[in-house]
Amino acid sequence: MRLPAPNYHPPFNITRASHAVWSVRDLDASEAFYTQVLGLVVTARENGRLYLRGLEEVCHHSMVLTRRGGAASCDRIGLRVFSEDDLDKAHSFFTGRGLPCAFAEIPHQGRTLHVSDPLGTAMELCAAMPLAERKLTRFHEHLGGCAQRFDHYQLLLPDLETAGEFYTAIGFRLSEYMVDASERLMALFVQRKGNPHDIAMMLGPGPRIHHAAYTTVDVHTLIRACDVAGSLGYGRSVERGPQRHGPGHALFVYFRDPDGHRVELFNTHYLTLDIEHQPARWDPSNMDRNLPWGLPAQRSWYEEATVFAGVAVREPAFKPNPVTLERYLAERS
Repeated sequence: MRLPAPNYHPPFNITRASHAVWSVRDLDASEAFYTQVLGLVVTARENGRLYLRGLEEVCHHSMVLTRRGGAASCDRIGLRVFSEDDLDKAHSFFTGRGLPCAFAEIPHQGRTLHVSDPLGTAMELCAAMPLAERKLTRFHEHLGGCAQRFDHYQLLLPDLETAGEFYTAIGFRLSEYMVDASERLMALFVQRKGNPHDIAMMLGPGPRIHHAAYTTVDVHTLIRACDVAGSLGYGRSVERGPQRHGPGHALFVYFRDPDGHRVELFNTHYLTLDIEHQPARWDPSNMDRNLPWGLPAQRSWYEEATVFAGVAVREPAFKPNPVTLERYLAERS
């Protein structure tokens, strides 16, 4: 097992994970869930799309929900770059590697570049968005889980070695990783903004998006989000938590929206900005370290995820054997 090497002088400057674009069947149902339970703010609703942002955010959107029939899917995940020049540099990089790459006109975004990584993950890069009011101190408007800002997404990918080499080549730095007893990669966590991850990558059939994550204020707000979900009839959407991550130590809850997309609320994590930071290694079978208290996730958390629209899903060379709730209980019966 060889970890990907950092590239401190990447070909273009990505600053952070910034947004996700998902399809939904019912905008009214989605708006109720995302605003009342998670606490996101509606920036606009137009042309069959709902644009949402967190309470801290001043950029136009961090979540775009597009009304569409059929099975739910993810159109793209979004990354911000530092400047317009970085879009041209990114275009040259992707073109030079023979990867899909084309400029697109996207509402409420500046110049936008649509690209795909070597595994087919659909992404879009942009350098700017229109500004909206920051709602951070409008306390009387805060609802549900008081989602503050978009933080990261987790992907399920069939080839972590290829993914790791690609994302470190474009400037992402490895903060944490998991390997099994045979030294095979099970997970990679990479970042650009200085905390543990902008993108978490887990081994599995993909590319698929496992979840998008927003920060929230504290554990009391996490509990409030669960209580609001229950009182509004979304109680079964609370899939995992409240619990504490071992890696990253954050307190968290995972929700499923009305279309099955998974969203995490969590109370932020630690700094990895300094150059001498070394990646932390985690053993996925060590439940005492990975899950300090509580029970493991149910099988759906490991196996279910959102597909990318029009992108074929590939199986990994070997299948992980996670410690699910079902396996945990069976081994102790």
